[in-house]
Amino acid sequence: MTAELNLTADPVELTAALVDIPSVSGTEKAIADAVEQALRQQAPHLEVVRNGDAVLARTNLGRGSRVVLAGHLDTVPINENVPSHRTGSGADEILHGCGTTDMKGGDAVMLNVAAGLAEPRHDLTFVFYDCEEIEAERNGLRRIERELPEWLAGDLAVVCEPSNASIEAGCQGTLRVEVRTTGKRAHTARAWMGDNAIHAVHPILRRLVDYVPREPEIDGLRYHEGLQAVRISGGVAGNVVPDECVVTVNHRFAPDRSPAEAEAHVREVFDGFDVTLVDSAQGALPGLNQPAAAELVAASGGEPVAKLGWTDVARFAALGMPAVNFGPGSPTVAHTREEHVRTAEIRHCADVLRRFLG
Repeated sequence: MTAELNLTADPVELTAALVDIPSVSGTEKAIADAVEQALRQQAPHLEVVRNGDAVLARTNLGRGSRVVLAGHLDTVPINENVPSHRTGSGADEILHGCGTTDMKGGDAVMLNVAAGLAEPRHDLTFVFYDCEEIEAERNGLRRIERELPEWLAGDLAVVCEPSNASIEAGCQGTLRVEVRTTGKRAHTARAWMGDNAIHAVHPILRRLVDYVPREPEIDGLRYHEGLQAVRISGGVAGNVVPDECVVTVNHRFAPDRSPAEAEAHVREVFDGFDVTLVDSAQGALPGLNQPAAAELVAASGGEPVAKLGWTDVARFAALGMPAVNFGPGSPTVAHTREEHVRTAEIRHCADVLRRFLG
C-alpha cells in the first residue's frame, strides 16, 4: 500500500513522513510511488511523469523563464535512525532521522512549493530523482538527461541539498590521481640489494605538506582549493622490500578551472613522478550575475557563500544554466547516525522559495 503524503501540510510534518519511508539508494520505489501519487492527486496544475524511480512535475504556463528545482529521494544506509523523532521545541526544535538533512527536508520544501504554487511567476520544473548517493553512472539525473533532456532545461537550477538554509553558489570541481613510485624487490635481510618504493614516496608527501592552495574570488565569493593524499597502498610481504607504492591524491579545484587545467596543475605539482588520472568532474560557476539567481539571493535575505564541495549543480551548469544549492540542514551531519535538521530551517527555506517564485 502506498504511503499517503499531505503536500500542503507543515513542511516539517512532510519531512518526517518522508523520512519514515525508507529509501536507501536502489530501493526508492516506495517513496517514488508516494511522491507520484501525492503530486497527481494534490497538484492538478502540474504535468507529472515517472522515469524509473524518479518523479518529475512541471507547470506549462508560458512564462518567460523557467526555474528547475531538484532533489534526490535516496539516502545512505539506515543506521538505527528511522523512524524520525523530535527534540526541543519552538525555535530550538530539531527533527532527527536518516535523510532529515540529506535531503528529505529539501524534498519536503520542494513538494510543499509544488502543491502550493498554482500560479508562479516563473514556470517551474520539479525533479525528484534516485541513486544520488552511490556510483555516478546510476545517478537518476544522468538517466533523465539521456531520456527526458527537455525536463532539465531552464534559466536557473536550485538543488535543495543541505546548505544551512543559505545560498551556496556553484561548486568546486574534483579529481583523483594516483602518484606511483617503483623500486626493486629484495629480502629484507639483504635490503641493500633492493630499492624500497614506499620510502620513495617521501618527496610526494613533502610536496603535499608544503602545498599552498589557491583561494580565488569568483562573483564576489571565495573558493578554497585543496590537494590531499587520501590513500597510500604498497607492500608485498613482511619480509620483502616493496617494489611499488601508490599515493592517491584528491584535488578540489575552483570552478574557474576546467578538469583539464586542474589535471595539468596536479601533474606540474608531481613533476618527475608517474601520475595517472583516476576520475574528474567539472565544477560549476556561481552565476549570481544572472537575473533569476540574483532574485533568489535577494529573497533569501542572506549573503551567498561559495560551495566548497561537488554537488549536482555541476550537472545543470554543464547544461548552460546557473545553479545554486539551497536547502535546510548542515552538510556536516549528513550520512551520520546523528543526522538531524532544525525545523526552523525547513520552514525558512519553504518561505524563501514561495517568496521568490510566487
